[in-house]
Amino acid sequence: MSWLKYLFDFAFLYPLFMAWIWIVGGIWFFFKREYPKRHVPKPTDEGCSIIIPCFNEEEHVRDTIRYAAQTQYPKFEIIAVNDGSTDRTGKILDELQGQYANLRVVHLAKNQGKAFALRSGVLVSQYEYLVCIDGDALLHPHAVLWMLEPMVNLPRVGAVTGNPRIINRSSILGKLQVGEFSSIIGLIKRAQRTYGRLFTVSGVIAGFRKTALKQVGFWSDDKLTEDIDISWKLQFNQWDIQYIPQALCYIYMPETFVGLFKQRLRWAQGGMEVLRDYIKHIFKWRLRRMWIIVLETIMSVTWSYIMLLIFILYFLGVFFHIPNELFIKTLLPEWYGTILGFTCLIQFTISLWIDKRYDGNNRFFRNYFWVIWYPLFFWLIITLTTIVAVPRALFLPKKRARWISPDRGFKGDKV
Repeated sequence: MSWLKYLFDFAFLYPLFMAWIWIVGGIWFFFKREYPKRHVPKPTDEGCSIIIPCFNEEEHVRDTIRYAAQTQYPKFEIIAVNDGSTDRTGKILDELQGQYANLRVVHLAKNQGKAFALRSGVLVSQYEYLVCIDGDALLHPHAVLWMLEPMVNLPRVGAVTGNPRIINRSSILGKLQVGEFSSIIGLIKRAQRTYGRLFTVSGVIAGFRKTALKQVGFWSDDKLTEDIDISWKLQFNQWDIQYIPQALCYIYMPETFVGLFKQRLRWAQGGMEVLRDYIKHIFKWRLRRMWIIVLETIMSVTWSYIMLLIFILYFLGVFFHIPNELFIKTLLPEWYGTILGFTCLIQFTISLWIDKRYDGNNRFFRNYFWVIWYPLFFWLIITLTTIVAVPRALFLPKKRARWISPDRGFKGDKV
């Protein structure tokens, strides 16, 4: 069947084509915006509000506030929003409020979700420029300096996104995600910024202009991923978003299969929810710079379902007699798999080389050893979560998105 051949060709050509798009775009971004190294920006006269939504963060919130308080910026406040935590988070925040003069705490009576908590923090903030981080994130002392520079100097910039670095690296999943954030996520953001629009800011560290947030109506309460939603809202209203790789923030990531699967399913479903609600507005000339992002998202979903079809046909051929034109001999890489694998190695080499200045130059080969195994495991996770996420996003009723405490890795892990 010719149509089946076309599907197989797409399954091979799509990741190959996108890998080279990311490689070329990432290299262009690096030499234009990162090389050579720049000095840390000088502080401006503008103030900054650091907003930290917290839900059941008793284990990490002390460190989060301590790192935020060490920010090297002359005028800033910290606003911690306790979103109805059921553990000791609220009591700890009250204690810390007496320790840090520029810390204010907002208590919500019950859990309302991250979007509501962020909006609550914005409404009580006193400054125009905001830096929002998660309740377990550790902010680099210079991150605010890097994030405020483009927002203060460029009036069309409505948001900036920073560069999360993973702390817990003792397990195989932790090591794989270190490489993923460099070779996949970081490179994609560089490439997307090169052709004009970002799919999303990073939910763990993002900066915003308060005027822009007010114009678009803040974060939506009914989206699982408020970071993707606010990114599309801003860009649909002609605000620019920039990626600032020098703005570092240290985070914990899941190190169990179940925790990782739940996280990626939430990311995938949130992306599909945003695509579902915004695609009807995309066919306008003024939004043409978003067309590539939308097309890329649709193609990635299509690729996942084609891969599902390939797996189904293969296993049907193992256990049943099916027509020769539908029979798939093997799932093991052949010549096309070799080409794709070689391209992945090139992508990993370039992306880790670009990112090594933020991760310690001596970690390059250590990270490279682990990231080469990424396609074998994470492509399967991404494919599976996308397949599950699409019907959930399309058919489940809308409701307020409330968060639960995620898997933050094994205790005691350090960089």
